[in-house]
Amino acid sequence: MAKYFNVNGTCKPNMHYMVNLEPKLKKIKVMIDNGQYFTINRARQYGKTTILRALSEYLKHDYTVISLDFQKMSSSDFEYESAFVRGLAREIVKRIRHTPDIPEQTEHQLLALINAPLKQPKLAEIFDCFSDWCESSSKPIVLLIDEVDTAANNQIFLDFLAQLRAAYLDNDITPTFQSVILASVYDIRNIRRKLRPDEEHKMNSPWNIAAKFRVNMSFSPEEIAGMLKEYEQDHRTGMDIETMSALIYARTSGYPYLVSSLCKYLDEEIADTAEFPDKGQAWTKYGLIEAEKILVTDNNTLFQSLTAKLSDYPELRYVLHDLLFTGRPIPYVPQNPYIDAAAMFGFIKNDNGTAVISNRIFESVLYNLFISEEFATSKMYDAGNQDRNQFVVNGHLDVRRILEKFVEAFNHLYGDADETFLEDTGRRYFMLFLKPIINGTGNCYVEPETRNRERMDLVIDYRGEQHICELKIWRGNAYNERGEEQLSGYLDYFGLKKGYMLSFNFNKKKSIGVKEVHLGDRVLSASGRPGFN
Repeated sequence: MAKYFNVNGTCKPNMHYMVNLEPKLKKIKVMIDNGQYFTINRARQYGKTTILRALSEYLKHDYTVISLDFQKMSSSDFEYESAFVRGLAREIVKRIRHTPDIPEQTEHQLLALINAPLKQPKLAEIFDCFSDWCESSSKPIVLLIDEVDTAANNQIFLDFLAQLRAAYLDNDITPTFQSVILASVYDIRNIRRKLRPDEEHKMNSPWNIAAKFRVNMSFSPEEIAGMLKEYEQDHRTGMDIETMSALIYARTSGYPYLVSSLCKYLDEEIADTAEFPDKGQAWTKYGLIEAEKILVTDNNTLFQSLTAKLSDYPELRYVLHDLLFTGRPIPYVPQNPYIDAAAMFGFIKNDNGTAVISNRIFESVLYNLFISEEFATSKMYDAGNQDRNQFVVNGHLDVRRILEKFVEAFNHLYGDADETFLEDTGRRYFMLFLKPIINGTGNCYVEPETRNRERMDLVIDYRGEQHICELKIWRGNAYNERGEEQLSGYLDYFGLKKGYMLSFNFNKKKSIGVKEVHLGDRVLSASGRPGFN
């Protein structure tokens, strides 16, 4: 069977195109060799299950591995102690029946816990079984448990963690596991977010023995390139592997699901179309732009999960909205519960002490979501929607015309508004105006390194063409001229000769209009400069 890019469930090397996980597995094994207990907590579809399965295989020569998944236990297994003990013993027996070198006595002890009709087995009994097993095993034992946050609402789970902690602390007296690894979205060291307000007695998790897990689970450009090399050996597309891997990384920051999704779209949906007749033409920058457009409009389970968190945690909405639209720098302070939650769910990351959106795909999804919530009541959206065909000439986007009509509409609707109000909303209004014009055909995103309180570069992708528009607050001629030079340099980066600048000038005496500014061989269509008519 031919390999393919997988976005559903665990990736398997014999079936799917994958990055080489061995460097990550080596780093994790060092922690295990050192006897550390730890949690792999990452956002949804970040490759946790794939890494655990690969780890189980990687360790099998040196360790006996018990690999469990709490999702395979029923909810009734977590209702009380004896049910949990039976359920846990049952899952372990399923996993060890075909494992060599398991002591016969261990299997008998576990079966006794499952089948005793009149006895209510206790946690202490299964831990006695674990201790006997560790003592008689020919290899050290590693316990892997996936989806542990399935159980995190239950007191019995906290009791189980407490027993693991006690065994860890007494490992010089009583034989115990070499290492215990728990995988989840929620950080099990602090599970308050999974608890109801009337359960404050559970706030402190007994998993404070866990070592910090510092292995980078995202894919680097080099790792993506390695996966593409394997694909290229099979398909001979002639792609520029280094360029494509860098472009994919720039859009995803290495988020595993997003990397695989873009590759899957390129291989299965972009290639062999009228615009991209073969795989060679698909695996290009312009093919990737089309794949990105498909991905950001896909209602997949990852995006559903992320956006659902905005309802569950309303404070996240305010944090993310500020990050996207106002350019206010937000310090990355993990002790702040909203920052910590946003990072835990994968929305943001730490960039030199500042909170930033994790990747460009999430950014586009969030922009689309926030803007869509204003469609019904936004006058700017209505203004962009009126006669929107006037902005497309022979299939090409007329960005200068967009700026002209936006300036007219903005001044008409909000010319007398408070300056502070307009600083916080002006750039959002432009995106609302732009959205119905490019919707379904184009996409836009903000270059993260230029987003700040004063300046934001918007990149518009439309039918394989890119347009750069700088959105900025007017701070006088000198500041504006520096912005023009910055934009000129940015056009060099994109290989463009023409750019656009939209200055939000709140001077009541300003003139309204768009004029061309020549900077060497580059032309800027700019608005908001004094003296424009």
